[in-house]
Amino acid sequence: MAHDSMLKFVSREQAYPAKREPEMRAEDFREIAERYAVPTAEDQAGRCSQCGVPYCSVHCPLHNHIPDWLRLTAEGRLREAYELSNATSTMPEICGRICPQDRLCEGNCVIEFTGHGAVTIGSVEKFITDSAWDNGWVEPLVAGPARGQSVGVIGAGPAGLTAAEYLRGQGYQVHVYDRHDRAGGLLTYGIPGFKLEKHIVTRRVDRLKAGGIVFHEGFAVGEDAKLDELRRRHDALLIATGVYRARALDLPGSNGDADQGRSVAALDYLIASNRKSFGDAVPAFDDGQLNAEGKHVVVIGGGDTAMDCVRTAIRQGAASVKCLYRRDRANMPGSQREVGNAEEEGAEFVWLSAPAAFDEDGTVRARKMRLGTPDASGRRAPEPDPAGDFTLHADLVIKALGFDAEDLPALFGAPELGVSRWGTVLVDGKTLMTSLDGVFAAGDIVRGASLVVWAIRDGRDVAGTMHKWLKARARAGAPAERQLVTA
Repeated sequence: MAHDSMLKFVSREQAYPAKREPEMRAEDFREIAERYAVPTAEDQAGRCSQCGVPYCSVHCPLHNHIPDWLRLTAEGRLREAYELSNATSTMPEICGRICPQDRLCEGNCVIEFTGHGAVTIGSVEKFITDSAWDNGWVEPLVAGPARGQSVGVIGAGPAGLTAAEYLRGQGYQVHVYDRHDRAGGLLTYGIPGFKLEKHIVTRRVDRLKAGGIVFHEGFAVGEDAKLDELRRRHDALLIATGVYRARALDLPGSNGDADQGRSVAALDYLIASNRKSFGDAVPAFDDGQLNAEGKHVVVIGGGDTAMDCVRTAIRQGAASVKCLYRRDRANMPGSQREVGNAEEEGAEFVWLSAPAAFDEDGTVRARKMRLGTPDASGRRAPEPDPAGDFTLHADLVIKALGFDAEDLPALFGAPELGVSRWGTVLVDGKTLMTSLDGVFAAGDIVRGASLVVWAIRDGRDVAGTMHKWLKARARAGAPAERQLVTA
């Protein structure tokens, strides 16, 4: 009886929520797709084949109970679907919007392999939790019985916020420190509104604040307090800063007079745009340096950050937008859906090409590339193509080449903090503790630049190991040496 509503993938076509017309969506920073109406969401959820081994769940870093909440949605049991979805994820409506489902759950859907088109898992996930917010089903964060122990979390991105939520639920006093003036990390400042409208993030943060988590915004660890001071203030610390240092582009003219300020880092560009959306004063935007309006823009890179820059430049009114990527379309790391969205909106992709030099007259000399033998990761390595070079005009060059870790031991005044050769923080594989007793780390600062869903998973995991460690410490009667924490 329960499955009468399921297995409709043969008789029912795959349908994503309707996207606004490209010309319309290029005019603003609103999300590009409308939400499902209830019957459509139920119909699409009912296409699920209820596999015995659900590859969608297996390939989800959070191992969400996807077939189960799809069935509940198809049966009209939306509140139960939400509760099940919420059981494994602290931000399901955010994952539903920004996860690369084409590479994770939907890309591994059995129905996709049969040629019927995957179940639209991400869109249903977004629908379930948006409906829960609309209907008041999202319960407040309630702290567990007070334990008399406190935790400091450095970084208010997805890993830090997730760990903070779980630890508060266990009864710890939780303080979150972040150098930005708003919590959310890259969810707030790195991802454009057309993928994730900011009120979606704000309401999550507000829920955590209402649950008693204390946020110290505009707090730079190393300047406002060294790591040692925070260690004295709390029973345990979590480093969840993410990775923010832009990879450099070392080319003739890229940093000298020939550049003339034309080349900017992707994150600087995206943060400026998001700040303008909040209504902040952004001098580097207002003076034109970080504004693409009227300019011929070249974006270098092929990941999701590059797609964010391309699509932001279009919305800012760029005269033209080209994206240079050294591999071909099939070998790019970014979401294919995002490439499709960018093309619809007017971006031009120049595949198998890489910048070679910047000239003073606004010319970017570029080199044709070809794919050679596979590199250490198994991907075919790009190499210069004898076919030669070509030139492009660029008033603004945005470098989206990926992110590396900052030098945290120097930044935090903690030279004894163990890091890898890449600058990522080293942790014990089981406990997730760093080289410093009681200091843990999670998210991109441990694994390198990765997906939001992995940061949420890491935040969930580290909250579990911190809870275990703090309980053992309390049982051992550890002396209460820390200073009293004030809000």
